[in-house]
Amino acid sequence: AAWDLAFHCVSLALVDPDFAKRQLILMTREWYMHPNGQLPAYEWAFGDVNPPVHAWAAWRVYQMDARHTDTPDRHFLEAVFHKLLLNFTWWVNRKDADDNNIFQGGFLGLDNISIFDRSSVLPTGGHIDQADGTAWMGFFSLEMMRIALELAKENPVYQDLATKFFEHFLSIATAVSEHGIGLWDEEDGFYYDHLHLPDGENFPLKVRSLVGLLPLIAVEVLEPDLLQKMPDFQRRMHWFIENRPHLSGNMHSIHIPGRGERRMAAIVTQDRLQRILRFMLDETEFLSPYGIRSVSKFHEAHPYTFFANGQSHAVPYWPAESRS
Repeated sequence: AAWDLAFHCVSLALVDPDFAKRQLILMTREWYMHPNGQLPAYEWAFGDVNPPVHAWAAWRVYQMDARHTDTPDRHFLEAVFHKLLLNFTWWVNRKDADDNNIFQGGFLGLDNISIFDRSSVLPTGGHIDQADGTAWMGFFSLEMMRIALELAKENPVYQDLATKFFEHFLSIATAVSEHGIGLWDEEDGFYYDHLHLPDGENFPLKVRSLVGLLPLIAVEVLEPDLLQKMPDFQRRMHWFIENRPHLSGNMHSIHIPGRGERRMAAIVTQDRLQRILRFMLDETEFLSPYGIRSVSKFHEAHPYTFFANGQSHAVPYWPAESRS
């Protein structure tokens, strides 16, 4: 799978950063990337959708290579950035069904932890707004913003693009939390997928799974010395915070400096982080002796069941390998 390769490239960069860079560039070449910007998923279904992790992988490989050679390869970073602009636009145009910064995406690499096969037509009709798909796009926005800031060190024009991705991130963070369309459940303190039926009905699919933990990955820390070199970006960032409080109020407070005057952009606020961690670090929920479970152990005694067209669809808890 294309997203598997992105993770492989980060590991390959430890021993052969040039090969890792060539592999990441390869996936964005015209004989792999569709002209509309979509990256292929895997050999048996090119049109499926993988999580957008190539920007993160390119940034990590760039950093690792720079530490190894003391010569940052800006040509590589700039080349892959421009192609990933197409991929980002494809996601925004094709995977936001209601144009409200809540994303779908389908399977997205998560096996056997959803009520339905998210890559197929739903038995209910309609579509699923996905907590993981939306979190991945918040993550994608932040990684593209960080790459743009790196490129802006030598070309200030990239500060405009960094601002664009910061604005995208604000919109996504707001949509995730917004009452009525958002994916955050205030009563449970968890993120859920939402099923949208053809008649307009919309309700959460209350499965406690890795899907609801994915918003935790959408985070970026900005060093103070970097921001000082980016006056245009810093000015526009503060403008959005001050003049669009309905956007900036739904994410971690980036205007409040942390240790060493660092700033952090994150979808999950401190209060929500604490509520999610109560599930994630609970041995009767997600925490196992071997890491984090994909599905909460809560569903062992309380499987989530949904009825559609006379058939039941359930997500139970199965230890070890899935039975479906």
